[in-house]
Amino acid sequence: MPTPNKAVVLVSGGLDSATVLAIAREAGYELHALSLDYGQRHHFELESAVRVCQAASVASHVVFPLDTRIFCGSALTNDIPVPHQRSDAEIGDGIPVTYVPARNTIFLAVALGLAESIVATDIYIGVNAVDYSGYPDCRPEFISAFETTANLGTKVGVEGTHITVHTPLVSLTKSEIIQRGLQLGVDYGLTRSCYDPDTKGVSCGECDSCRLRLKGFHETGVADPIEYQR
Repeated sequence: MPTPNKAVVLVSGGLDSATVLAIAREAGYELHALSLDYGQRHHFELESAVRVCQAASVASHVVFPLDTRIFCGSALTNDIPVPHQRSDAEIGDGIPVTYVPARNTIFLAVALGLAESIVATDIYIGVNAVDYSGYPDCRPEFISAFETTANLGTKVGVEGTHITVHTPLVSLTKSEIIQRGLQLGVDYGLTRSCYDPDTKGVSCGECDSCRLRLKGFHETGVADPIEYQR
């Protein structure tokens, strides 16, 4: 019986990454999940990542710690208020204060190191360029540039085996992502997306991430299974 190809999947514990994990599983990969602990104020997402990975029966799950001092000036890592109740127009205008400096560049670099170490040539990440909050490292051109870098700067790439960064959600709306996940049996009750949860991990319902998530469920015609403060 042939050995399945391995894939490294970035799993935050949110809705998008849970869907990407299910997509990679459907594609037949042996799943190796990677989560990053970077001092995010919404650290409850890491608990969600563990639950999501357990439900998907991944082959391995690494929670990689990063020194929080490298991420300054973001509302997700510093004592800066997270914006609440922004309109769709405001969410889509400019780069918000929740942007974490070079986050996806660093995350993908760690994923690349893990992939080459375990002899995997496929990396999955749940970036999205449709329903997103203006993050420059979620754009297709960034992913393409990183993939080029990955193949230029690794032994496996130089020796002729191509490393691929998969972004199956990049052109989907949040509603389409949810529909795809439901088709694949994703339990969204295990996920958390909030940037500003309370001390018990209950989502605020008003930050950009919550608003995009709730809008997606509303457009899908399905109730969001998680609890919200408001």
